[in-house]
Amino acid sequence: MEFDRMLIRYGELSTKGKNRKQFVTKLAQNVKRAMKDLPEVRIHGERDRMYIILNGADYQLAEERLKPIFGIQSFSPAVRVNLDLDEVKEAALALVQDAHEENGTFKVAARRSHREFPLDSNEINQEIGAYVLQNIEDLTVNVKNPDVKLTIDVRKEGVFLSCRTILGAAGLPVGSSGRAMLMLSGGIDSPVAGYLAQKRGVEIEAVHFHSPPYTSEQAKQKAIDLAAKLAKYSGQVQMHIVPFTEIQEVIKQQIPESVIMTVTRRMMLRITDELRRRRNGLAIVNGESLGQVASQTLESMLAINAVTATPIIRPVVSMDKNEIIQIAQKIDTYNLSVQPFEDCCTIFTPPSPKTKPKLDKIEHYESFTDFDALIAKALDNIETISVNIAETEQVKDEFADLF
Repeated sequence: MEFDRMLIRYGELSTKGKNRKQFVTKLAQNVKRAMKDLPEVRIHGERDRMYIILNGADYQLAEERLKPIFGIQSFSPAVRVNLDLDEVKEAALALVQDAHEENGTFKVAARRSHREFPLDSNEINQEIGAYVLQNIEDLTVNVKNPDVKLTIDVRKEGVFLSCRTILGAAGLPVGSSGRAMLMLSGGIDSPVAGYLAQKRGVEIEAVHFHSPPYTSEQAKQKAIDLAAKLAKYSGQVQMHIVPFTEIQEVIKQQIPESVIMTVTRRMMLRITDELRRRRNGLAIVNGESLGQVASQTLESMLAINAVTATPIIRPVVSMDKNEIIQIAQKIDTYNLSVQPFEDCCTIFTPPSPKTKPKLDKIEHYESFTDFDALIAKALDNIETISVNIAETEQVKDEFADLF
């Protein structure tokens, strides 16, 4: 069956009252970005639902692009016919024939919002149901638990029919809750944190710290690939790659070994916060999980957070590793995250890092080095790229020779 459109149903957006239009507009923008490489597609966002007119585009590809978009409760491949009963019958029969299996069951669920159509909802159910039964011998009716549910929506602009309902990602459209900077390492936790923030409507911009020659091009590409996984949920992710080698070398030379990790995280947070300010972000997101490593004790978090008053969102802070891994596997970031490429969070790691660093001592150690100048230099040399879902395979091909 060739479908000519997708019918999108809102979930949580439906409760937004007077603000609903803003959420629908943001969802439409995200869907458009996800369909960037399908220029023939047209998107029409209405108050109670959204239509994607395929204009010949592959509906199965469109399905895959819609599944991870937050803000969609469910969607259906659909066809539109004129307000003509005979056309409705033929379309209904074709849809059920395509969807039903031998000795299957079905029901018709009609809704008529266009009052000038000659039949009401119950009459449509009866008329279309009878026609389908007459033409498919091994089909029976089951109104409670049918194998095939044929939905018919009669509107002023036409009659819309569908037989499949596909669950969406739910949540809020990415960007409807503002923008935040995601501190994206190459590990398991930070992509999961980014995903969970996106689900609540936060637009993320990824910040990755790159320290060649201690970190490789493979490590950088892994982070880009992780950002591409997150781009599925909004259509696109801006990524900032920060040159961090010089700062890490200075930290190793000037800072006592036991607090190297604490100072390193403080410098990362300072850079991320300044980048947030320049990009008009509202918060910083990271993958810290309480007690998981030395830098993620409450004492360490307090010492690290002291460099900023910006809200720090930690979506996985109360999760154990197995819970985080389950989500990483669900969103298809786990296999990337476990690739054995060093990132700057793991180089120069001391054998016995302090788990309860004292803020006054940390600030004393830092006072002997002009970190302001080093941070300014790093910010001036940031590489910013746009990671788009439609370009993911192209990005992988470009770096294939590195593996």
